[in-house]
Amino acid sequence: MLRLEGIDAFYGDLQALYDVSLEVEQGRVFALVGANAAGKSTTLRVISGLVTPRRGRVVLDGQDLTTVPAHARVDLGVVQVPEGRRLFPFMSVTENLLLGAHTPRARAERDATLKYVYTLFPVLAERRGQLAGSLSGGEQQMCAIGRALMARPRVLMLDEPTLGLAPVLVKRIFDTVRTINADGMTIMLVEQNVRQALTLAQRAAVLESGHLVLHGQGAALLADERLKRAYLGM
Repeated sequence: MLRLEGIDAFYGDLQALYDVSLEVEQGRVFALVGANAAGKSTTLRVISGLVTPRRGRVVLDGQDLTTVPAHARVDLGVVQVPEGRRLFPFMSVTENLLLGAHTPRARAERDATLKYVYTLFPVLAERRGQLAGSLSGGEQQMCAIGRALMARPRVLMLDEPTLGLAPVLVKRIFDTVRTINADGMTIMLVEQNVRQALTLAQRAAVLESGHLVLHGQGAALLADERLKRAYLGM
């Protein structure tokens, strides 16, 4: 469904990605793991159109997106939940959610999608009139995911969704990702919780200093000795 072909990406003269190629299958969870500054978030930014690669292509269902601007990619179904949530703190929960449905395609299904989000996250329905900035960290992450779902994504990209959350909320977020995927959503997950990510994902890849060094089934990577030594302390 989604392919990266030979991506080289730079920030000025600093190269962040080197010849990165990967493929995300429709209806699957694809996890991208690695240490800090490995290039995980840059990969998502390339897919979103926020970083233009110097070489290579981004392809969605055969359509080359490499020169398509970021806002147009959202309308095509490429939607990202950014690291740090990026909510509008002085707007209500509902107002933040409705902002996600700004494209014509999403607006047409807005009421049905909002009902789905409130079913998925009942606490957001309870706090619909509350300012987003007054929510707990876990509730803010739920709101950020809900806002992305309001855009009716075909590929939902999650950048460090459990960062800074208590263990009980980490489990809740992973359970939610599992539920969304079971409903048919294709998900690309960037996550430093390597064990949880590889347990959840059907396919996965490991980035090191901008290089793709391992890829395969999530369960197989979880058993890889090199990965266990580097990321699981085993």
